[in-house]
Amino acid sequence: MAITAALVKELRERTDAPMMECKKFLEKTNGDIDKAIEEMRKAGSAKAAKKEGRITAEGIIIVLTSSDKKTGVIIELNSETDFVARSEDFRKFADDLAEVALTNRIADIDSLLAAKMNGSTVEEIRQSLIAKLGENIKVRRVELIVSDHEISSYKHGDRIGVLVNFQGDEQLGKDLAMHIAASNPQVVAPEHVPEEMIAKEKEIFLAQAAESGKPQEIIEKMVAGRISKFLNEVSLHGQPFVKDPDVTIVKLLKSKNAEVIEFIRFEVGEGIEKKVENFADEVMSQVRGD
Repeated sequence: MAITAALVKELRERTDAPMMECKKFLEKTNGDIDKAIEEMRKAGSAKAAKKEGRITAEGIIIVLTSSDKKTGVIIELNSETDFVARSEDFRKFADDLAEVALTNRIADIDSLLAAKMNGSTVEEIRQSLIAKLGENIKVRRVELIVSDHEISSYKHGDRIGVLVNFQGDEQLGKDLAMHIAASNPQVVAPEHVPEEMIAKEKEIFLAQAAESGKPQEIIEKMVAGRISKFLNEVSLHGQPFVKDPDVTIVKLLKSKNAEVIEFIRFEVGEGIEKKVENFADEVMSQVRGD
């Protein structure tokens, strides 16, 4: 069957694939568009599988709340390079992803990848995007908050996003979200810091204090003081408010008769070990036959 320009155009409109790619698959399937699409998906999955192991430390954070501010979703979508993270296709996928997660109240990766989006599953679209953009793309994490009160959100560019479930006025919610983005607390209150985290810090402080040569009772007081300071540094309540460092967040909340129930803060690539390329060493290694 002759592969006409009209057939190529129709396949391109349906798949958004390059023109020569469309022609190749139409020739392979003797002009059957549906079969061509199936073969393209298979090929896309194969390409995606080869790229799955690549490190994805770039990307964007997407934050979306419902119109009534009772539901909020935050997602980290990763790519290998910032170039792809800024592309139109990547950003559209990110926006669509957030809409699907919010609408269906999805709070885990597996359910999100299996969800329907634009006539396919999220996973099928993700794999097609990998094939199209030539990079590994990963939905790294998703979290959902459903509140009886109000959810405030904040984004610092595309790299940091925050959701805050709180009770208080709207402006305070915005200020709290911005503060959390800037100061990166780990928990709401000092008493929420996990015991294992405290024990680890105490071990470090004891080792440092022991080198001072001071008596044991002095060392214990020094360590107790440093632990107290540490708990305030990692908890939202104990931190000085970014807009007014003379006031701690807990004092601010009390003055406004407000309460933070929970918060989520995502930052692109946090906890991912990036591969550092040293091309000079790589070349020398090849020369030596290592």
